[in-house]
This record gives sequence, structure tokens and C-alpha cells, in this order.
Amino acid sequence: MSIAPQQNDASLDAAVISWFAVNARDLPWRRPGFTAWGTLVSEFMLQQTPVSRVIPRLAEWLDRWPAPADLAASSPGDAVRAWQSLGYPRRALWLHAAAVAIVERHDGVVPRDVDALLALPGVGDYTARAVAAFAYGDRHPVVDTNIRRVIARAVAGHAEPGPPAARADLAAMTALLPEGHAEARSFNAGMMELGAVICTARAPRCELCPLISVCAWRAAGYPGYSGPRKAVQKKYEGSDRQVRGIVLAALRVAHDTSTSVPRHELDALWPDPVQLARALTGLLADGLAVEAPNGFTLP
Repeated sequence: MSIAPQQNDASLDAAVISWFAVNARDLPWRRPGFTAWGTLVSEFMLQQTPVSRVIPRLAEWLDRWPAPADLAASSPGDAVRAWQSLGYPRRALWLHAAAVAIVERHDGVVPRDVDALLALPGVGDYTARAVAAFAYGDRHPVVDTNIRRVIARAVAGHAEPGPPAARADLAAMTALLPEGHAEARSFNAGMMELGAVICTARAPRCELCPLISVCAWRAAGYPGYSGPRKAVQKKYEGSDRQVRGIVLAALRVAHDTSTSVPRHELDALWPDPVQLARALTGLLADGLAVEAPNGFTLP
């Protein structure tokens, strides 16, 4: 079920912007002077990772690599090592590759143009528009899971937004976006914040919502959702993801001492040899591990 575009509702805009001005969380990437590079790094880290886990790791990264050129001058293995427990470590490789591309194509400055951002490794529709809107203040619709849920409920009257549909989702947010650049930036951030802390997936706090008087879902009596759903992710325990994480943890330790991990040491990390071999093959294919003369290392 896609979100149908709606006409701009000035009362909705004003309610979200006013609420955000008072209730916005104090997050590093919202503070004055936060760089476009910092915004890009934070957006990579925030993909499928809670804010509370990102904040300390983001500070470490920006202390170590305050500009794209600093990260580009390090090895991909250093990036994977520093990623630690954020999960989905391919993001570290993509971020390193993006830093290299920024240095080579843009003289070390994070580009402002959405198409130029989209051309960077690992940057998709959301990240490109988030950097352009939040770092540079340009007027672009920003759509993440939280925003999709708020629009689905408040505007379309659905309990859930259903599977993503990039074109329809961007059109829906564009229709709501205020014309002024500053207002659009605040509205993007406010809608995201509203979905993160009030209009949550499992326990929406409707009594605290600034859109309670205009919410189409509330007006319809909170109907249940009957549309298509995304595939449910398999549990982490016992999964290939867990095995990959265990192997990567061993490679990170070895990376600190510039040594490799012999295959027999990796074999001892997991009882299922077939699953371990599959995880190792996947890490090699993804560029997260490389073969060395005496075993395996980070890239």
C-alpha cells in the first residue's frame, strides 16, 4: 500500500514545526557548526542502528577522521575495525569508498548536489537528500521509515505505510513540504522526530501528538492494517549474520597487531563448519575480509 500524495496542509506543517522547535532531542548532527561530512557519516551509521549506539561511535570517528581526506588516507580495514559493533559492516567499506570518491571528484568537500551525492558509493535516495537538506539547508523531501509512518497515519489514514515505494513516498512528502528552505528543513526533521518518539510503530503516544486534531487515522477510528508487509528478518541468534560478526571480531583483534588469523583458528569459532565456510565466503565476496599468506585479515 503506497502513500498517495496529498495537498499541502498548512496546519499540519505549522503543527509539526512548532512541536519540533520545543521538543527536538539534542543530537550532535543538529547542533550549529556540525559539518556536512559529519552529517554524511551520521547518516551512514544511523541506517538500521539506534541513535544511542551511534552517538559515541560517531564522536570517535569524527575525532579520528574529521574530514573525508582523513578517512580516505586510511585503509578500508581501519574503517571496518573502527566500525566495531554498529552492525552491517559493509557500511564501513562504503563510507571509506565514499570518502575516497569525495577526495578524487570533489576536492575533499562533500557535494551539495543530490545527483552528485547519489553517485557516491553507498549513498541512496534518503542519504543524499538528508545531507542536502540537513547539512546545506536545501529544499528536498526527506523520507525515512519514521516519516513514511507519520504520513501513512496522519495523512492517508492507514495504520502502517506498507513496503517502501520510492517515487510515491517522495511525492507524498513533496506535497506536504513548506516552500521556504528553513521551514522545509525543520519540517523534514520534525516529521522524522515525530515518528521516532511519538508516532512509533508499536505504541504510538497519540495523546502527546501535535497532529492529534488532524490525524486521518485517528478520525477513522484507528483501523487495523491489512495491506502487504515487508518480509520479516530472521532472528540474529544462530544466523549467518551472527557468524559473520564473530569472524569479523577475530579479524579486528588481529588487525590491531597487523597479523592474520589462520583458518584453523576461525574454524574453532563456530561449531557448524558449513555455516562458518558460508560466512567466510560471504565476507571475502563483500570485501570485508581478504586472504593473506598465513590466513585472513581485514582489507
